[in-house]
Amino acid sequence: MKIDIGGGVRLYVDVEGAGLVPDGPRMRDKPTLICMHGGPGFDHSAFKPAFSQLTDLAQVIYYDHRGHGRSDPRPSSEWNLDVWADDIVRLCDALGIEKPIVLGQSFGGFVAQRYIARHPAHASKVILSSTSHHMGLERKLAAFERRGGPQARALAEAFWARPSHDTFQAYWSGVRHLYNTQPAADPEAGSRTLANIEILLHFVGGEKQDLGLLQGLAGALCPVLVMVGEDDPVCPLEDALEIHEALPAQWRQLARFPGVGHGAWRDDPVAAFEVLRRFIAA
Repeated sequence: MKIDIGGGVRLYVDVEGAGLVPDGPRMRDKPTLICMHGGPGFDHSAFKPAFSQLTDLAQVIYYDHRGHGRSDPRPSSEWNLDVWADDIVRLCDALGIEKPIVLGQSFGGFVAQRYIARHPAHASKVILSSTSHHMGLERKLAAFERRGGPQARALAEAFWARPSHDTFQAYWSGVRHLYNTQPAADPEAGSRTLANIEILLHFVGGEKQDLGLLQGLAGALCPVLVMVGEDDPVCPLEDALEIHEALPAQWRQLARFPGVGHGAWRDDPVAAFEVLRRFIAA
């Protein structure tokens, strides 16, 4: 469905699982888990069907960021983290959701970090999965070289330093297989993604170059779980450790996954979903 979040902006939203369930003599509210996809320029489909297994604990809401996927196209003046972070609040207001659990994967984690900075009291919990707080180009290049040698480093440098359609096409075809350490469980998953490469190039060539999200994390007012694959080349372990250290000590939690790449549930789903279930249920 498409939900109007104000000003005629419509986001594509999909809801999985009941929010209100029978529990003896009463009806019990389950928490709401909002899943924010990566990219930018991609859509929510990467979460499916894996996240369906969480519907016994929470009502799961997937949506495509403003301008992405099946959400309505929007002008490039709205393609920025402040707008995307505020959209979480707008969406919750439109759907009547209070105190969501917000999960941001990769680019979705950038949005979630800005959301923490701008709306620190809005969520009940936040999950920052496989994400970074800055461009961190040298770390990316070193990580890609460890995973794929000098050619992988060169392709990564060409794209992240000089994003264009040509450098992205060469990068994606040449190093995408290095993002993860295990073969894709569903090799057709990528084909289901609706991609808007213009948003990706706009963000990587603009806001991403000077990205600095650490300072805004100090004001977090809810538990924040940082999940990181230790062999993630695009959002390296060091970035996750710095995010964790920037959060208030009383709220931060860290889950490291050895031998795992980008999106822990892809390479070690048993361990990753055990951590997610424990955090959601706590």
